[in-house]
Amino acid sequence: MRVAAIDCGTNSIRLLIADVSGNRLTDVARRMEIVRLGAGVDRTGRLAPEAIERTRTALLGYAAEIAELGIERVRMCATSASRDASNAAEFSGMVRAVLGVDPEVISGDAEARLSFTGAVRGLDGEPPYLVVDIGGGSTEFVTGGSEVTAAISMDIGCVRMTERHLRSDPPTAAEIAAAERDITAAVDAALAAVPGRAAATLVGLAGSVTTVAALALDLPGYDARRIHHARVGYDAVAKVTADLLAAPVAERRELPVMHPGRADVIGAGALILRTVMERAGQDTVVASEHDILDGIAFGLAE
Repeated sequence: MRVAAIDCGTNSIRLLIADVSGNRLTDVARRMEIVRLGAGVDRTGRLAPEAIERTRTALLGYAAEIAELGIERVRMCATSASRDASNAAEFSGMVRAVLGVDPEVISGDAEARLSFTGAVRGLDGEPPYLVVDIGGGSTEFVTGGSEVTAAISMDIGCVRMTERHLRSDPPTAAEIAAAERDITAAVDAALAAVPGRAAATLVGLAGSVTTVAALALDLPGYDARRIHHARVGYDAVAKVTADLLAAPVAERRELPVMHPGRADVIGAGALILRTVMERAGQDTVVASEHDILDGIAFGLAE
């Protein structure tokens, strides 16, 4: 079955068109645009008109590709920014007009479970897993083996933490310390709710994690095949985090693996990953290019 899965988060909107047969998923197309839908939501509680327009422009391109490729089923999930916004109905109306389906504003728990499904199918790792999905507005923590045993979503995404704390370029020591306190409190609360410290394998998802992995691997350019299931040690993550937080955005943007729309928030994303590894007692993280998109696609074919 050929399906189209769309994940609209706080920072990016992504499309996966795939042929699904049982536990096998074959990519037809993967797309990602940085639209920063959640810009300012932590402060205003509303989606900005210009953010909705950026998202509409990206969706127009996705809708055209979906129409061309003979899709049988389409599902769009909207996550943290759309959960938090008081004008989410305006956003939903735009999506319906462009895509022909309503976006599903899913809960943090549902987001976590979809991410887990996408991440662990085909993973050669030792269960139980702690899957951590670092998004723009929130971070999901999920534990389990072949199935989810516990899940929780915390409001510590890379965009949210940057807007809340890391306002200077580069951020000051005081700003970093404030972000660390906020992130550590949230991570500890999450690990009290899910048994992450007992996990044998930590799996990290989304652009913050894969970008940190690419930097740790010293890749000459972003290479999803080399990043997928790469294992990165704590010391390498800590060094990349320190380097990113010390560099101005313009310098980060020049890194060959860096998406220009991620450069201003990657420091916070790396800081979240480093803190998770510290607080969960994990020496290594497995980076995964498969995540909520793959979980949505598998669900569409069931």
